[in-house]
Amino acid sequence: MGDHYRSPHPYLSGNFAPIKRTRPLTRCPYTGNIPTELAGGQYVRNGANPLTNEDLSRHAHWFDGDGMLSGVLFQRTGQDAHRTEPHFVNQYVLTDVFMNAKGNRNLKRPLLPSISTLMSGSFFVIVLVVVRAIILVILSRFPGSRKTVKKISVANTGMVYHDGRALATCESGPPMRFRLPSLETIGWYNGRKAENEPHKDQRAGFGGKGPTSFMKEWTTGHPRVDPVTGELISIHAVFVRPYVFYSIVPPATKVTSKNGRQSRPVFDVPIPGVRSPKMMHDFGVAAHYTIILDLPLLLNPMHSILGKPVISFDKAERSRFGVFPRYEPHKIQWFETNRCIIFHTANCWETTTAGPVMETCVHLVACRLTSPSVVYIAGALSPPAPKAVPPEYAEEDQCRLYYYNFPLEEDGSERRPMIRNQWALSAIPFEFPTVSPEHAMSAVRYVYGCSMGSPSSYSAALGKAAKIDYLAKIDIKTLISRGTAHPPQQIKGCVDKRTVAEVMQSKDVNDPIKLFRMPEGWYAQEPRFIARREAASEDDGWLLTYVFDESQLDEMGECGEDAVSELWVINAKNMRDVAARIRLPQRVPYGLHGAWFSEDEIAGQRAVEAVRHEPTKDELDLSSPLSRMRDVIERILG
Repeated sequence: MGDHYRSPHPYLSGNFAPIKRTRPLTRCPYTGNIPTELAGGQYVRNGANPLTNEDLSRHAHWFDGDGMLSGVLFQRTGQDAHRTEPHFVNQYVLTDVFMNAKGNRNLKRPLLPSISTLMSGSFFVIVLVVVRAIILVILSRFPGSRKTVKKISVANTGMVYHDGRALATCESGPPMRFRLPSLETIGWYNGRKAENEPHKDQRAGFGGKGPTSFMKEWTTGHPRVDPVTGELISIHAVFVRPYVFYSIVPPATKVTSKNGRQSRPVFDVPIPGVRSPKMMHDFGVAAHYTIILDLPLLLNPMHSILGKPVISFDKAERSRFGVFPRYEPHKIQWFETNRCIIFHTANCWETTTAGPVMETCVHLVACRLTSPSVVYIAGALSPPAPKAVPPEYAEEDQCRLYYYNFPLEEDGSERRPMIRNQWALSAIPFEFPTVSPEHAMSAVRYVYGCSMGSPSSYSAALGKAAKIDYLAKIDIKTLISRGTAHPPQQIKGCVDKRTVAEVMQSKDVNDPIKLFRMPEGWYAQEPRFIARREAASEDDGWLLTYVFDESQLDEMGECGEDAVSELWVINAKNMRDVAARIRLPQRVPYGLHGAWFSEDEIAGQRAVEAVRHEPTKDELDLSSPLSRMRDVIERILG
């Protein structure tokens, strides 16, 4: 299981390869017309960009690596600020791990073990890399260290704006605040304050106090912000019982929550019913309900003692969805179904029907994978050979946009909660979903995301690396209505069975699936939706995405120093026209998640007293015996 592909590593080469150069705000040329809605705002993309990258034969995974933010600011210029000029900026997120490694010539490999190693390494190898990481963390407290590693997050996953703070996220630590538009790192955010802020609130936030506090502060890579209340909702997955905790952080100006109670932060409330530690990358949040995804992707460091992979897919375990009122996790109801993996949810909302018996249903739209193959392939690992399963569980390898309907039982009911509907909305591959932010947590009509036009299966399309050659817009309202009126087979069924090629042949202006095809050899990244001012419909707006032309690669498939990316502004209504193309001064590696920060959000950031900075040589004690001992041990560990 988990044979490792050798050089070149598909996720360390081409436009997946990390870049070393960072730039301050730099003016960019462009063609077309920049929409007025973008003026003063900034698009930012987060992603893994490993700083320590000398050993190209090492285990590596697309999810590994130091966080790097790459942004385009649409700066107002000219008389009366009526003109817009795009400016590119990129900066590393100055985490403890990054600052400890920057300038440290002793480290040939990243401090933290690769996800690939944790999935495929032998007992001896896993113990070796874990012990190495622990020793390096301890050595970081010695004189001469560039930074004490107090938190192991690399902040390389997502971003969110909450209560005057732009936050970079990763589930191995708390959020890291950064400043717009310069993308400078400010400090770790604990749910009450961030480092380097003038407010001196010393109360505990995420994690609380105690021996497990360092785990309980680990925040999902996808916390949600309610567009109505401004509350930040997050989960914290840990390795010890009860395995999942839950937090709600209202904005400082919020007085009451949706249930009418006085609004105050709620930290680390245990979620009952989770049976084992899991890799929980995302969850669902509706206006009044929350959904926990208890899926059979295990994340258990104790398995290394038994000689088992730390990360594994349990084929014997079912998938479970826990649904509870936002402020009452103790009222959780569990729904079970066939095993699957969900890394990203698109949207979640609830409906209440009147009648002889009032019924509340919570609805979820998410990207459902039938196997863990993408997790292995993203680490250049061969997926484990599939084992024979009963026919009712057998499904082809795929990732599709799925719809779930969870009808809630009344309090005190002894009936077992059952999923009413669960089927794919479309047969096309679909990942990295996004919706109009203003409509999130309500019944949105459109979900945007990424697809691939490979004529083969989803897993084969990812055989080398995941490259996005189509952007998709799916009218989920129409497809859910069709599926409800004429239900497909539960779990395995699909409402619209067309392939990407068949969708592209459609001439129907009202087709519920619209695809934007990239030019030959060009590939996109996750799009983000920005509404047009005074929009006439939910989809009246723009999609922003970084794109790259792979004709710039050399004969070995590598990028030269002069390779560049572009930011495209695409008409989201017709999914056809490119309104503007901004040429960047350098390339942006294929990465993870982006975010749009409005002009008002940039102007409304909370004050800070300082930003994080890399230490100078004069600040380091390199002459003491302990410093020299640290240096020798680091050099041995590599």
